[in-house]
Amino acid sequence: DYRIVGEVIGVEPIAIMMRKDDPSFKKAVDTSIIRMMKDGTLAKLWDKWFLQPIPPKNARVGLALSESTKQAWSNPNDRPAEDYQKK
Repeated sequence: DYRIVGEVIGVEPIAIMMRKDDPSFKKAVDTSIIRMMKDGTLAKLWDKWFLQPIPPKNARVGLALSESTKQAWSNPNDRPAEDYQKK
């Protein structure tokens, strides 16, 4: 069994990789993800996989949604990962 214990060592943004030359596909993906952020779907998925028991062993990760993730979900953007590094 795994548990997350102690202090969080680091926070990194997560991205979805896709072709650079397909702006209509990027727009469709962005629109879908932003909709999921606003309608609560992402929060429900987070709850399912990080807070609730996961079958078949009913393991529970117990990883609460961080303030930085909440902020990212409320303000989606295309900034590079370097913008998130602490200075």
